[in-house]
Parts: sequence; C-alpha cells; structure tokens
Amino acid sequence: MTTLIKGGRIVNEGRTQEGCIVIQDGTITEIISGGQVSDWVNDPNHVTCPSDVEMIDATGCYILPGVIDDHVHFREPGLTDKADIASESRAAAAGGVTTYFDMPNCVPQTTTIEALDDKFERAKDKSLVNYSFFYGATNDNADTFAQLDASRIPGVKLFMGSSTGNMLVDRRESLERIFKTCRLPLMVHCEDTAIINRNMAEAKGAWGDDPPVTLHAMIRSEEACLASTQQAVALAKKYGTRLHVAHVSTAEELELFSPLTTHPSPLITAEACVGHIFFTQLDHERLGARIKVNPAIKTPVDQYMLRQALNDGRIAVVATDHAPHLLSQKQGGCAKAASGMPMIQFSLVTMLELVDQGVLKLERLVDLMCHNPARLFGVERRGFIRKGYRADLVMVRPHSPWTVTPDVIESKCGWSPVEGHEYQWRVERTLCNGHSVYANGVVDTSHLGEPVTFSHH
Repeated sequence: MTTLIKGGRIVNEGRTQEGCIVIQDGTITEIISGGQVSDWVNDPNHVTCPSDVEMIDATGCYILPGVIDDHVHFREPGLTDKADIASESRAAAAGGVTTYFDMPNCVPQTTTIEALDDKFERAKDKSLVNYSFFYGATNDNADTFAQLDASRIPGVKLFMGSSTGNMLVDRRESLERIFKTCRLPLMVHCEDTAIINRNMAEAKGAWGDDPPVTLHAMIRSEEACLASTQQAVALAKKYGTRLHVAHVSTAEELELFSPLTTHPSPLITAEACVGHIFFTQLDHERLGARIKVNPAIKTPVDQYMLRQALNDGRIAVVATDHAPHLLSQKQGGCAKAASGMPMIQFSLVTMLELVDQGVLKLERLVDLMCHNPARLFGVERRGFIRKGYRADLVMVRPHSPWTVTPDVIESKCGWSPVEGHEYQWRVERTLCNGHSVYANGVVDTSHLGEPVTFSHH
C-alpha cells in the first residue's frame, strides 16, 4: 500500500513549503513540491495504480517530522501503578511524539545489561511508537559500559543529584571513572545534593517537616544547579566526554554552553524541558505540587533566559522529562509531594503556543524537537522528512481551539498540569513508520513502534 499525504505545508530543515509526501512500506519514497501530485499519481512509470493509493488530505495543516523526546520516565518495570509503556506511548502518539528515550530509574533500575534487555523486550510488545532506553550509571558499574551495544541505545544516564529513584552518584572517584570510561553520550541530571540538603534543613527549621511547595525553587536552588553543572562540564572537558546536560533550569547555567553550530559532533550540549519553559515558580501558587519537578521550575527571569537560549543555540533540545505520578502522590509540600509531571501528550502543542506568542519560529521548534535530537544522538533515518527515512510524521492544525479535559488524557495517571488550558493548535494525525497511530482524537493500537538504531560518531 502506498500512502500519499497531500495539501499540507511541510516544515523541515529550516524551510516551510507546500508539498506532498509519498510513503511506501513505512518509508518516505517521494517528497513532491507544490501542486505536482496529480502528475505523480498519473505517471505511468509508477507501478502503484492510483486506486491503491491511500490519500490523506492535510489541507490547512503543517506537516512536521515526528517529535523525538530524549527524556521520559514511562515507569516500567516496577512502578506501573503510575504509568507503563503501553499507556504512555499512547499519550506520545496523541501528542505527535513518534520516538522516546526512556530513563533508567525504574524497579529494578536499568543498570545491568539484563535489565536493559528486559525493557527492550517489554517495549517490543507494548510500545505504539518508536523507543530506546538509557543505561543507568551507578557508583560501581562503569566497567559494564564496554558491554553496551552502541547501535541500540542513545547513551548513559547519570544522576549527579538525588531525584526520583535514588540513583545518586556522588563519589568523586566514581564520577571521574564514569566520565573517563563512557564513550557514549552521557546525559546528566545536575543538582548538588549537599546544597539541597542544607536548604531543606533550613526550610524545615522555619516551616516544619513539609515546607510549602512554593519554597521548592529555594530548596532546589539555582546555586545547587549551577555548582553541579559546572562540575559536569569540567569533567567532560577533562576527559573529552560527550556530555548532554538534562533539564537546564537557570540563567546562570546557560553561560556554560556555547551556541550549537553546524559542527557535527559538539562535545557539550544542553536540554531544556517544556515545564521550565512554560511555567515559572509563581505558578506553584495556582497549581501547587502539580508542577513540582526536579530541578525546580525557577523564576520568570530564568524562564525568559531559557526562551532566549532556544533561539541562540545554547539550548540544543527541548524535551519533557515526562514523569507521571498518581495525583495522590502529588499531595503535600517540598518534602512529601512527589516530583515530576506528565507532559508528553501536550509538549508539542505547548511549544506551538510559544510560536504563536513570537517566542520562536516554527522552523526553530522543529530543530529543537525533531532534528537536533536525531543529530546529537546519531538517530538513524528519523527526525527529518527525507527520502529513505522512516515515515514518522505529525500533522498539526492551527486556529483549532480545544481545551484539555480529563477525558482526553491518555497517560495512566489521569491528570495533567495543563488541565483547563485552551490550546489553539491541534495534533490532527501522527504517523509512526507510515501508520496512522493517532487521528482525529483516536489512538490506533493495531501497529507497534520499532526500536531506534544509532550511529554514534
């Protein structure tokens, strides 16, 4: 079967143009510019007859590469009361995300080859979109890095600050060994735990055992983020490690990164997450612990500077850090409420809202959410609309208002920090490997995603 997407505006590699896309066996075979679709359909040189062509009318829509989210927590195995691969890949499909890289702080932690293999086996039978998994670093498993198959994983995840799952690596000799040994991209959660612990003790002394969530950004402070990120950058430069700093949240940290250039192999890059770009710490007054995340969402100044860095290249990738918890686990303050929020279903439409606000251009959004994740992690045949690439695509329609209500939420936890928010953009259709896994509000579970392959340089 041949699929022809016609009538839309294709946004790809810095350009937006009218065109049509031909898909065969899950792969893009033709990209037809302008109104030449009738010529293609009627061309006798094409072996496929017009009657065998499935037509998808994208009139009024923009066609983007499928989003690659390099930072999610789908909670399987071991924490499946909150989320699982099946439920969260449904949310991904509904949000235009066709590929995700999952984090290792589940139960058991993905810190052995056996645990990594187990996650791939689970995803093979459950994931509606494409997938891979980070391997987790610990204080004592650097000697296993050499056994990793670099063609099947994006890299190694290191927690240089305690967060959900307690995978903290804080021994200096362990950090040195990890940075020296790791030849894959090393994604690092940077927060200084000693500073956080000191701040928490002070807050408890003044406010009791569970300080108000409005103090979260004071406890998990800018100082804690900066100190840890400085250490990670210094170690990466010392050992030539390919470092990717996760969820940068402060203006000060941004000074540590150079604008991403056309250099094919930058040494040090930064990720920002939608929550830190969309919310500020003032939103805790309205949303409470629903937006409590680690590192904390910071000040309006930090948000402004993060938005500036989306355009100047210091932020290379926008992801979600999608981290579902049951709403009952989000009750309380800084000490008791769980940190993390589900955002994968709403990340693209949230960033499109910032396009409408003039924060960034649509072409830049595609760089940040599609092209750059593919470039920086060496994703093969995905992340771009190119002949020979897998047909991972999302059709989005502007000027199509809708409101987030509980009945549209696909994540297993059943809530979202953007409930009640009205969006002006709508994800109309998501194609993963050429199959419509989501269309007009309905997720199609008849096709499964594929494992991603990598070519690390």
